[in-house]
Amino acid sequence: MSEITGGKIPNNVNLAGDRKLQRALEAWQPSFLRWWQDMGPAGFQADQVFLRTAVSVEPEGWAHFDYVKMPDYRWGIFLADAVPDRKIGFGDHMGEPAWQQIPGEYRNALRRIVVSQGDTEPASVEQQRLLGRTCPSLYDLRNLFQVNVEEGRHLWAMVYLLHTYFGRDGREEAEELLNRRSGDADKPRILGAFNEPIEDWLSFFMFTYFTDRDGKFQLLALAESAFDPLSRTTRFMLTEEAHHMFVGETGVLRAVERTAQVMRESGKDHPDDLRRLGVIDLPTLQRYLNLWYSLSLDLFGGEISSNAATSFATGIKGRAKEEDYPDHRALTGTYPLETVKEGRLQREEVPMRNAMNEVLRDAYVVDCQRGVDKWNRALEEKGLPFRLRLPSRRFHRQIGIYAGAFADPDGHLLSEADWRARADAWLPGPSDRAFVRSLMQRPIDQPGTMAGWLGAPRQGIKGRPVDFQYVRRAEA
Repeated sequence: MSEITGGKIPNNVNLAGDRKLQRALEAWQPSFLRWWQDMGPAGFQADQVFLRTAVSVEPEGWAHFDYVKMPDYRWGIFLADAVPDRKIGFGDHMGEPAWQQIPGEYRNALRRIVVSQGDTEPASVEQQRLLGRTCPSLYDLRNLFQVNVEEGRHLWAMVYLLHTYFGRDGREEAEELLNRRSGDADKPRILGAFNEPIEDWLSFFMFTYFTDRDGKFQLLALAESAFDPLSRTTRFMLTEEAHHMFVGETGVLRAVERTAQVMRESGKDHPDDLRRLGVIDLPTLQRYLNLWYSLSLDLFGGEISSNAATSFATGIKGRAKEEDYPDHRALTGTYPLETVKEGRLQREEVPMRNAMNEVLRDAYVVDCQRGVDKWNRALEEKGLPFRLRLPSRRFHRQIGIYAGAFADPDGHLLSEADWRARADAWLPGPSDRAFVRSLMQRPIDQPGTMAGWLGAPRQGIKGRPVDFQYVRRAEA
């Protein structure tokens, strides 16, 4: 069993055995805590929050639940236990021993991957820092803070790798992770979706469902890495990521259920009528879904990618659950793609290694559909004909082969003028955003009470009831 040791920086990597590294990370820690105070959840730093904290990395029992102030959370460095005699499972180095140190020729490529992954962690905290002021319940407030502290810990995981394996470059990159800011005009975060504002809880639920799900598949692909410390780091991160997606899936479900309930009870289905009744109409829910799903699709990168081919060939990044594929070298075979040429769709066969981003995106789309199916079952159970759906991968894309195209949610290609004339029917516009924000003008801070636009969860956290005092305000 891999226990978490104490000290200034909780860890299971024997940090005390490397005094130079320990001193470097302890020197970085105050900068992290300043960033957390400046850019973490605004207005709640002194409160006691019912949070889970890692006490071991075992699958059964890695989390301990108790009240803690967020600045006192046990951020640290936790790697999944090493797999004895682990071998590389794919690419040109398949069958060779996994790397415990980075081969020099792959150092820059691995550093880019670690930095890009690490940059997403503080970015999401920054995006969500003001949401506590309009929380729909104490249950949801606690879940927000759980997501936030775990994103902070994931940042620690990437900073550990940068400090340990990338020398001065890594230390400088670790500092820059605290200097960029989500949405900043001069120093934005690296990936587009992490510069989008999250000003309301519907966006938060969509983000944690769709964007954190991208994170899941990126982590699954990195868990296959030939670089064993990266694999072990991301395997443990996946245990925490599951809760983030749960928050999104159940949050959207509760919004759908509440709207369906009001529709059934009132007999109303027009969006204006439902808005007057204080719930989010289904077409608006669909527009928010379209936005966050399309933004998250972009995070996988281009459909045809020489970088993805190189990462696979060298063993840096595999496919999610690589063991499920019959050919782990992917030297033969092609992937069928519909590309856009001169305004028309055209089928193209792409060498499999060059399509690795799209292979990962395929698995993501299937996983996203499972949640949409659950939301639609809630509508079906109320006898409502409306169904939410994932738009085409060609819709609203900024990255990859569809970036210059204009497609509707069904994937039909349009002129730019036609697309812009109809975009407000497909993506949330200013009036949608203003209405959603109008539902969230004040926090709902009485235990067990829910905002009127959101249904209650089916159960509480770690055996506690829904009306448990999940956050104890400092002034209470």
